[in-house]
Amino acid sequence: MKLGARIFKTGVAIVFALFLAEVLQLPHPVFAGIAAIFAIQPSIYRSYLTIIEQIQGNVIGAIIAISFVLLFGHQLVIVGLAAVIIIIIMLKLGLEKSISLALVMMIAIMEIKGEEFLSFALLRFLTIVIGVLAAFTVNLLFMPPKYETKLFQSTHQTQDEIIRWTRLAGRQVSEHIATKKSLSKLKERLTQVDQLYSLFKEERSYFKKSSRAKNRKLVVYRQMITTSRSSYDVLKRLHQFENELIHLPEHFRMMIQERLDTLLTYHEQLHLKFVGKLKSDHVSTNSNVDYIQRHEVMEIFAKEISLTKEEEEFSAYHLLHILSAILNYEEQLEHLDKLIVLFQRNHDYEVNIKLEEEIY
Repeated sequence: MKLGARIFKTGVAIVFALFLAEVLQLPHPVFAGIAAIFAIQPSIYRSYLTIIEQIQGNVIGAIIAISFVLLFGHQLVIVGLAAVIIIIIMLKLGLEKSISLALVMMIAIMEIKGEEFLSFALLRFLTIVIGVLAAFTVNLLFMPPKYETKLFQSTHQTQDEIIRWTRLAGRQVSEHIATKKSLSKLKERLTQVDQLYSLFKEERSYFKKSSRAKNRKLVVYRQMITTSRSSYDVLKRLHQFENELIHLPEHFRMMIQERLDTLLTYHEQLHLKFVGKLKSDHVSTNSNVDYIQRHEVMEIFAKEISLTKEEEEFSAYHLLHILSAILNYEEQLEHLDKLIVLFQRNHDYEVNIKLEEEIY
């Protein structure tokens, strides 16, 4: 089990909430600790949204609880009825995530008995709100998430894995079962990359200049993920049609292998270029004149199709799937290259220098 920052922040938030409740001499500080547990979120922006929702939920829970006690008393059946009403209202208002804390608020208030019911109910409400605010403060100041670093690392590591398996599959030396398992794992990792992208996108910039840089960088990362998915598609096609590849003419297999090596090297260089490890004018699919170009690939393929015997047409048909995936991969790489150049031209590498220091 991996201990992440969120686990530590949850513990710190509980301690901080209990400490504040004791300093303010609020009765039953345990409710502050409970509220802090619900308020910890993976990003600052989500934590902010959670505070708004939970305060609304707490207000609804407090109002319903106080109203039902004053009207019907403390009977157990009334507590259950109040819970049903709160859930219905929260669902109608779209506050599903705050239902649990609203119910905690309701129970905390409805269990109070005595003449000073209203004053104790107000103190319980303040105790839980303090717990929510304490959690937000911890999320904001203690180990703030660096989702850009996590996003690039995850994308880079996943792409490295795809490149290794693609090189093996292009040479028809990878074991079928092992490649199948790796494809399944890589698909999961690409899904995790999408989740990190969403978290990074949610982070808010407070200055106009950094906001512009962030928006442009989001475009680059989106294309980086799209390019990784296109490379994954190439690997999947190579795995799916590996038998057809084996029976291709030698020169055709060498052409595909050479083209793949070119594109995979190009992809590796683009990641280095993005973090300022490579000169902008050094990266290109055409940096070596000996590489077979895109139009040459299609010309050779068309020639092979015309010479293919009738019983081999099925293999040629499946080969078209592989070539289309490779050509799409190349187009995505070229588009990513253009976006990186435009981004660095506008921002003079200032954003990526920090990223480079954190990753390498």
